[in-house]
Parts: sequence; structure tokens; C-alpha cells
Amino acid sequence: MTPELTSLTWVAALSTIMWVPYILNVIMVRGLVDAVGYPDDPKPMAAWAERMKAAHYNAVENMVLFATLVLVAHAAGISNQTTVLVCEVYFWARLVHLVSYTMGIPWVRTLAFATGWVACVALLVELL
Repeated sequence: MTPELTSLTWVAALSTIMWVPYILNVIMVRGLVDAVGYPDDPKPMAAWAERMKAAHYNAVENMVLFATLVLVAHAAGISNQTTVLVCEVYFWARLVHLVSYTMGIPWVRTLAFATGWVACVALLVELL
């Protein structure tokens, strides 16, 4: 497996487990029956859980772009120091984004998001 595909796998793994803490919060706050059902007036999740849920949605939305670029690079046989680096940077940027969003650290969250976006742009430039 190429380093770029390995980074994509790690990004997917991170996104795969992001939902667990905030769902556990839903179960703790609402109880299991309301957590799996559709209560008329659901109790709100903790603020950190709401932010983590938003970070998870953002990660999934951005993984579409990242995964597409990585898979196109792989199919085209494009792999170099830049593609390896930006794929690794993307993973770490998404991890920092998740943690900083969950903890409510706005500037770090925004910089982490921007770093991931720049990594995608750099990967796109390598493809074009």
C-alpha cells in the first residue's frame, strides 16, 4: 500500500470512531430508549458533544475531496515527497481539528481546517 493510501486509511479510521464519544453522551443524557428513538422533545447533548458531532460531519464532508484526490493520484501513479507529506499533514490537521473543535478552541480549529484544505489544494496541484 502506498503512503498516500495509508494516510487515507488513517483518515477513514479516525472518521470511523469520531461518533462514539458523542453517541455515548446522547445515551447518558437521554437514556437508551430516547437515544435510539425519536423523542418529541429530546434533551440536549453536552456542548462538547454537539461540537464533536459538528467536527465529525465536517470530517466526512471533507473526506470526500481528500479521498477522491488520493485515489486519483493512486490511479494515475502519482506519488512523490509532496503527495506523501500533504497526505500526512491532512491526517494530523483533521485530528487537531477534531480535538480543538470538541474543546471549543476556535482559532486552532480554524487553522487546522485551513491546513487540511491547503493539503488538499497541494495534492490537487500535484495532480494537475
